[in-house]
Order: sequence, then C-alpha cells, then structure tokens
Amino acid sequence: MAYFDGFVLAVPAANKDAYLALAEKVAPAFMEFGATRLVEAWGEHVPDGVLTDFKRAVKATEDEAVVLSWIEYPDRATRDAAHEKMKEMGMGEDDMPFDGKRMIFGGFAPIVDQGARGRVAYIDGMLTPVRTAERDDYRAACERVVGALLEHGAARVVHGWGDDTPDGKVTDYKRAVMAEDDETVVYAWIEWPSSETREAAWKTVMTDPRMQNLPFDAKRAVFGGFAPILDA
Repeated sequence: MAYFDGFVLAVPAANKDAYLALAEKVAPAFMEFGATRLVEAWGEHVPDGVLTDFKRAVKATEDEAVVLSWIEYPDRATRDAAHEKMKEMGMGEDDMPFDGKRMIFGGFAPIVDQGARGRVAYIDGMLTPVRTAERDDYRAACERVVGALLEHGAARVVHGWGDDTPDGKVTDYKRAVMAEDDETVVYAWIEWPSSETREAAWKTVMTDPRMQNLPFDAKRAVFGGFAPILDA
C-alpha cells in the first residue's frame, strides 16, 4: 500500500444495517477503480477524552456510533482517479444513512506499514497531531513501538502521514486533534487477530520500554476500539 483514504463518521445506531448495505454497494466500485482494500469498523470502545475524542471529532450524538473506515490504494494517482470516477456516479448526501457534513475524510501516505495483511477481527484506531518538522523522529518511534505491538500479538500496524486533509465546514482532522499550524495529523490503526488478543496485549504492552517517550502530545491524541463490519 502506498496511499490510503481515512474516514471517521457518526452513524445513527438504528442505521447500522443501512450503512453496511451502502458500504457493500460501493465497495465493488472502489475495487474496480483500483482500490486494493476497503474496511468499515463499528465503534465498540470509544472512550471520552479530556481534550479530544472520536465522538467530539464528528460531533456524535448519544444515539450515534463512531465508524472508522479506510480505503487502500497502490498510489495517490490511482486514488485521485478513483475519486473522479466516484463523482461521476453521482452519489449524493440523500443516499447516505448518516450526516455527510460531519464526516471527516482525507488522504494519507503511509510512513509505517508492518505486519501481515489480511482479514482482521478487531481494530484500534488513532488520530495524532505531530510536529511536521519531527516526521522522521515520529517514524523512528513508530517503528520501535510496532516491534513491541507485533510481539504482543498485533497482526499489522499502519501509520499514515496527512497528505490531503482538507478543512471542513463542520468537522475535519485538524479540529479533531486541535492541530496547530506547524503540526500534521497522523491516521493510524492496529489490526488484531481477535479482541481477546488485543485485550491481553494492552494489559502488558504499555510497560514495554519501547512504548515510552513518544514524540507527540498524547493529551490531544484520539483513540478507540472498533469491530470490523466489512473487509473487502
């Protein structure tokens, strides 16, 4: 994978089946246009944060669930071409079982992608503000952390550097993590073979010295646990 689109959105819990039906409908089109994978994951453990969290990122109401989604492409050119073709299909907000104005979306260039790629049983998602000038330091730290996560049972870990993260009228990635002008938003996820493996890993992995002294403001980072509902 050389590029991916990352999405965060709020979906009424009552519309879960309708959302899945829409995702299943559009997935073949993305594959036809060059995407290599499309994942939709339903929020199961989306904790409240002190400064930021996934719910506030998309202004989710009490009757809504947060959905984490991404589409992988071989390169940005393929992604850009797919966007144009999807626009030609003419899908509008009336076709969406959620409020598209609050959906956060953007393009990311992977700086870390390690582990086995395949179907996954549970996902940890994260949004992080990182000083743009500290990209190399962040990548080095991620590679160190990934080693610890893989040893504790993670199947795959990806960190994507914000490359095309537009400002939104209601929500966007920068506001989600209160990013400053000299910061870039990172979209990351951890794939786990089971929720049990994930739960056991987090009980011990945080004591691993490789997880310490990470170069970002953890108080503004956004975390959550998600269960895949579609892996195309």
